[in-house]
Parts: sequence; C-alpha cells; structure tokens
Amino acid sequence: MAAQATGVLKTPRHRAVLAAMGGGLALTIVATVYPLVDRATTHVLADHIRATYPAYDAGEVDAAVTAYLAILSVVGGLGVLGWLGAMWAVRGRRGWAPWAASGLWLAAACLALGGLTVKDTSGDVGLAPPLAWLQVPPCVLGLVALALLWRTRR
Repeated sequence: MAAQATGVLKTPRHRAVLAAMGGGLALTIVATVYPLVDRATTHVLADHIRATYPAYDAGEVDAAVTAYLAILSVVGGLGVLGWLGAMWAVRGRRGWAPWAASGLWLAAACLALGGLTVKDTSGDVGLAPPLAWLQVPPCVLGLVALALLWRTRR
C-alpha cells in the first residue's frame, strides 16, 4: 500500500492537488495570524468596532476585539487541522478524501461568507471587512484543490 501511495504522488496532477492544499494551508495560517498582528499594529478590528459602536469605551472595544480574536483563532486552528487532515488523506490515497475535502471546503466557504455578510446588532457587518476578506483566498485555493482532486479521482 505504501508503494502504491508513493506512485500516485509522482503524478503531476496529484502533486498539483497537494501544492494547492499547501498554499491553502499557508493562506489559512496568514489569515489566522494577521488579526493577532493587527491588534498590535494597524488596529483594523478595533477601529471597526469603535466606528460601529461609538458609545463603547476602550474596555468594551478591547473586550470585543478579544472575543473576535478568540473566535478567529479557533476557526483558523480548525482550518489548519482541516488542511493537514485533508492532505494526509490525499497522500494516503484514502477513497473518502475527495468527500471529506469537499465537506471541509463547504464549511470553510460558509464561514468565510458569514464573515463577509453577517451583520451584528449595530446593523453593520460584525467582522471588519479587511479581516473577513482574508478568509476568502484559502477557500479559492481549496476550490482549485477540489477540482484537481475530483479530476484525479476519475
């Protein structure tokens, strides 16, 4: 079985699937880490919350930023685990890999779409748009990987 799995890794299409997945993993890590960097540098999230809720004092803005960072960190961590699990399944030539990868992509796409569109109690989108848009590129590479993976399966 190991020799069989190694043989498949030599096909250009299989390498392309894993390359797309590796790129998606890297973009997921960026999308997970950037909000933490933003807190210390550009304050995009804090500025968005401050503009959305002008009555919030500094403590309330900080609490909201902390809550968003916790959510984004958990979602990002789950995304990293999803990519690693999908890559493991593809490398191992698991028959269920395309189905699992499709389910993971669907969940990620729904979360990214939610980040872009869900409005909070203020009537504005809850997540700062620049941070929400960071969730999209990993989904695009995920879709590319899925297309290649399903074609490889045939």
